[in-house]
Amino acid sequence: MRITELRVCDRPRERLYAQGIASLSDAELLAILLQSGTKGQNAITLASRLLADFGLEGLHQADIDELRKVPGIGMAKASQLIAVFELTRRAQKPDNPSIQDAADVFTYCKPIIGHLRQEHLLALFLDVRNKVLGHEMIAKGTLDSCLAHPREIFRPAIQKSAKSVIIAHNHPSGDPTPSEEDQQLTRAIAKAGELIGIPLLDHIIIGETWERA
Repeated sequence: MRITELRVCDRPRERLYAQGIASLSDAELLAILLQSGTKGQNAITLASRLLADFGLEGLHQADIDELRKVPGIGMAKASQLIAVFELTRRAQKPDNPSIQDAADVFTYCKPIIGHLRQEHLLALFLDVRNKVLGHEMIAKGTLDSCLAHPREIFRPAIQKSAKSVIIAHNHPSGDPTPSEEDQQLTRAIAKAGELIGIPLLDHIIIGETWERA
């Protein structure tokens, strides 16, 4: 049954307007984002299938290729969902926070890389008061010295006139215990920072909790 064939009082958009957003189920909210269904299933049915396949938390963690494997989810719908989830993560992160310790790094970085299913290396660029001037994703995949070359970190640091740098990367397993490769990366970046005059303040591994590398 198409959404337009439902009673007006049962249509998600109309219910949102009449009864408030809290009255809608997860599937109905997701249906509003999807906007339409496909042949044989309306937006609510398609939304229910997504929730059955991924769960609400899993949807936030899914990448665009995983979403597109669901029948009825093409590039447009997958892009809409990914964009909304990313905006949600960004809204949870304060602008230009001050980084005082590793816990602050964890708070800043976890919404950005904590949910990702591959390792990603993030660089934070700080001013003289340790306020974040910005951040950049430096590399993804297995983080070795080739992928995470110091120039990829310090070029944007110089462009932003950063006084110091912090790097963080995620462990998709959730275990933040540093590996020998993680520690080698820390030493390589720290050495480059000393030569350039932009010190590396910390390297934090993001899992369920955090550890220093």
